[in-house]
Amino acid sequence: MEKGSRKKSARLVDVAERAGVSVATASKALHDNPRVSARTRNHVQRIASELAYTPNKLAQSLVSGLTGTVGLVTSDMQGRFSTQILIGAENTLEAESFSVLLTNARGDPSLEALHVRKLLSLKVDGFILMGRETDPRASWGSDLNVPLVYAYAPSTDPNDASITCDNVDAGKMAVNHLISCGRHKIAIIGGDGTFAASQDRTKGSMTALKEAGLRPAGPVRFGQWDGSWGRGATRLLLDQDVDFDAVVCQNDQIARGCIDVLKERGIRVPEDVAVVGHDNWSELVDISRPELTSIDNNAIEIGSQAAQMLLDAVGGKPHHGIRYLPCRLIQRGSTVLLD
Repeated sequence: MEKGSRKKSARLVDVAERAGVSVATASKALHDNPRVSARTRNHVQRIASELAYTPNKLAQSLVSGLTGTVGLVTSDMQGRFSTQILIGAENTLEAESFSVLLTNARGDPSLEALHVRKLLSLKVDGFILMGRETDPRASWGSDLNVPLVYAYAPSTDPNDASITCDNVDAGKMAVNHLISCGRHKIAIIGGDGTFAASQDRTKGSMTALKEAGLRPAGPVRFGQWDGSWGRGATRLLLDQDVDFDAVVCQNDQIARGCIDVLKERGIRVPEDVAVVGHDNWSELVDISRPELTSIDNNAIEIGSQAAQMLLDAVGGKPHHGIRYLPCRLIQRGSTVLLD
């Protein structure tokens, strides 16, 4: 080869010629089209590998009308769920050779609108709009002319595609776990009662108690999503002589405050009182003593399924309504004695 010359890249026509098939068949085989037999697909894909064939993305874009890019607009990059949802979405999109263009609206609807319009100018194939809470949010409607999926904060429009965690089931899960641990005098310390997450978790917990023929120990109180409220609410339970052997705390910060006060009063966790949190926030559950049993929102899976829902819509098979993804309980030492 002469100095300065470069080896010419293999083309689709080269793959087709070597494989002894038409260009159309070669293209279908490389895209796993089910109309091509498995034997032909394997043969063409082996030839493509031998020739180090790389698909021409520009040519594919011109044919399909797609750019292979997705806009992901988050409302809170600092949130403990946002990063996990992003990881799940990226994993699924990258596996299908889609790139993610990320922007942060910081919870500002006008900033979200600005980012959406900018991404539209870049010809993205669709959007994932990611909320910071599970409270329903206003829909963008169908004006954008590209598919949208709402992750974590579902759209108020049932025609939209949304996915979030099942907080009602999570509330049931917390109570049923405590009952399985032999607890029957279960108190509930809620978060901010204006949030959908707090309302839904309370609904689930009350349903599980009713199904077991139980009532909550003491009144269900609502406050803030922080350790200070957890401490204050637990002191109220103790100072008012409420008889309880377990506490459902609607987030891990509340649970950490609850455990602090129980230990201050000489009450053993979990021997005397078992405590369940929610969010499975590693910065809290791992350093808690004992380590905190908590409910995980499955945020990575929410991101992954949101991305798949978007890919389906890009492929002409849109989803509608809200998909509620089950949470999962991570059992640790605050509810059961571990060796």
